[in-house]
Amino acid sequence: MEYFIQQVVNGLTLGSIYGLIAIGYTMVYGIIGMINFAHGDVFMVGAFIALIVFLVLVTLFHSIPAAVALLIMVIVAMLLTSVWSWTIERIAYRPLRGSFRLAPLITAIGMSIAISNFVQVAQGPRNKPIPPLVSRTYDVFGITVSLKQIVIIAATSVLLAAFWYVVNRTPLGRAQRACEQDAKMAALLGVDVNRTIAITFIMGAALAAVAGTMFLMYYGVASFASGFIPGVKAFTAAVLGGIGSIQGAVLGGLLIGLIEALWSAYFSVDYKDVAAFSILAIVLIFLPSGLLGKPEVEKV
Repeated sequence: MEYFIQQVVNGLTLGSIYGLIAIGYTMVYGIIGMINFAHGDVFMVGAFIALIVFLVLVTLFHSIPAAVALLIMVIVAMLLTSVWSWTIERIAYRPLRGSFRLAPLITAIGMSIAISNFVQVAQGPRNKPIPPLVSRTYDVFGITVSLKQIVIIAATSVLLAAFWYVVNRTPLGRAQRACEQDAKMAALLGVDVNRTIAITFIMGAALAAVAGTMFLMYYGVASFASGFIPGVKAFTAAVLGGIGSIQGAVLGGLLIGLIEALWSAYFSVDYKDVAAFSILAIVLIFLPSGLLGKPEVEKV
């Protein structure tokens, strides 16, 4: 029983990272109906920014507390990744917003490749390791829970609550929901659609930066290719939970993480991805809109 609970904790930790990335997918799709396939690489850029900030901090301040270093890494990564994402939206996506649906998809894939190759050239193809930032562990009834797992799960919970409040209780959230329902009518009613969409990209990138920093803290390594697999898993989580639903994105991320952890524990680790995608296929057969998604209403 202890082994099972241990794997559940590990799965929730991994799923929390997927959930943070998945929120960015689901927010962008919910407003403009476009899958931002470069979002996984934005997550990777966030991890690299956090890595560079860490190296600068340990060079300038040899005895900086880990909590302070981690906080600075998160803040700087959120700021710079948000600027990066705003630039991507302004240059690559906004000019194609009124085009046929395939054009933004091709642009998103091309942007993903461009970001990945840029980081490969700028930082090199090798993995970039860092020493453990947080190494404290707790033994609770035979279950080993590390402090970094607690930080990741707590950060996901706080950010989920904050973004739910923003979307449902603030003028920005009302503008986002208005653009989701009918962008043209929202513009006629005075909503700055371009600004709202840009802020949505920035919010998604900020969450991806937090996820990238948590990923770096948890695994202790970053690579130019480290955005692809988590990005695909996060997209799967968004679809599983119901793309367009913030709660569904986090729920889907947690489920994907649990499936991977439990499958790896009791079956062959080589087939954990097959298990996750198989569960997705089964759910979509019976619930095409995902677990918490709403059926799409045709506008006539």
